[in-house]
Amino acid sequence: MNLIADRLNRISPSQTIAMTGKARALKAQGKDIISLSVGEPDFETPRNVKDAAIAAIERGETRYTDVAGTMELRQAVCQKFKRDSGIDYKPEEILVATGGKQVIFDALVATINAGDEAIIPAPCWVSYPDIVALAEGTPVIVPCGPNQGFRMTGEQLEAAITPKTKWLILNNPCNPTGAGYNAEQLKELTDVLLRHPDVWIFSDDIYEKLAYDGMKPATVVEVEPRLKDRTVTMNGCSKAYAMTGWRIGFAGAPIQLIKAMDKLQSQSTSNTSSISQAAAIEALTGPQDSVEEMRQAFERRRNLVVGMLNQAAGMRCATPEGAFYVFPDVRGCLGKTSAGGAAIDSDEAFCLALLEEKGVAAVHGAAFMFPGHIRISYATDDATLTEACTRIQDFCAGLK
Repeated sequence: MNLIADRLNRISPSQTIAMTGKARALKAQGKDIISLSVGEPDFETPRNVKDAAIAAIERGETRYTDVAGTMELRQAVCQKFKRDSGIDYKPEEILVATGGKQVIFDALVATINAGDEAIIPAPCWVSYPDIVALAEGTPVIVPCGPNQGFRMTGEQLEAAITPKTKWLILNNPCNPTGAGYNAEQLKELTDVLLRHPDVWIFSDDIYEKLAYDGMKPATVVEVEPRLKDRTVTMNGCSKAYAMTGWRIGFAGAPIQLIKAMDKLQSQSTSNTSSISQAAAIEALTGPQDSVEEMRQAFERRRNLVVGMLNQAAGMRCATPEGAFYVFPDVRGCLGKTSAGGAAIDSDEAFCLALLEEKGVAAVHGAAFMFPGHIRISYATDDATLTEACTRIQDFCAGLK
């Protein structure tokens, strides 16, 4: 009898976490490694947020909360959705989870039956297809290349919908490309969705605050309020407030679905940390200056990285609208051999050789359902980024 359940064969370990772990292991061996594979801000959590957590500990707020989160935090989330997107949610339409990933897990596992399909524009975050597969659903990957700004078109969405379609999963701005949809671009998709009343929408807006050049990412219910009764609007504190380790994600959705997600969460993690929840209240309702400071720093870093990568032989790098990633095309580097003798026959081989020979960790595009590219995070300081991009240029120059 096999010990491990068959359902685990449907999923793979997170490739982003795997590459970050490989980089850490090499660093522990004393090697000079620059990791551009991790998806988290390098900034400190804002001082006022830390102080709010400390104050909560001193007040003794160290006990269980409601599974869906404290009433105070759910009210703060309602205020955030209204302030930033003009969406009216009630506290009973809000669920707080242990990070955005748990929100996704709760929603999909609570709704997907065997054979249900979830449409996922690619490139996409590595966990979407696996969570769908774990729930016994079928991920329907729709390639959206650089020629269309890595954005799905209405025509593509229409063509992908079948009688089995349960979900469209949309990440705006997107990990790994940084591509974003403004209101006009998103309306092309919402117009299609209005014609298909059985399709639910999961709007992952976790990078919403990190957008550049005046671009404002839109969210589905903001653009088309008539879709509210079948949309999950997900966000969190991880990226905008540099709170990845605090594990706070949240969502607004119809009460029926929130209750189902609450039920599932009650039998898994129950509530997220009471201290993290207190910190999240301050993050969402307190001063927002730190968000803008971080956004400006990321925009500067984006420009630095895009400029340097476009000077690397065989590499082409589009300028992303948001998040803190670039997704350069490395197909011009494939079919060659590195200075260290490695055959560069895939984007994964490119990343492995780059790590081994130049000490720079990136993630191969195939992990994001879009081979021929790599993902580089620019969530680190300017000097480190300059050194890393110089090493990448040297690596590409050495390919023969």
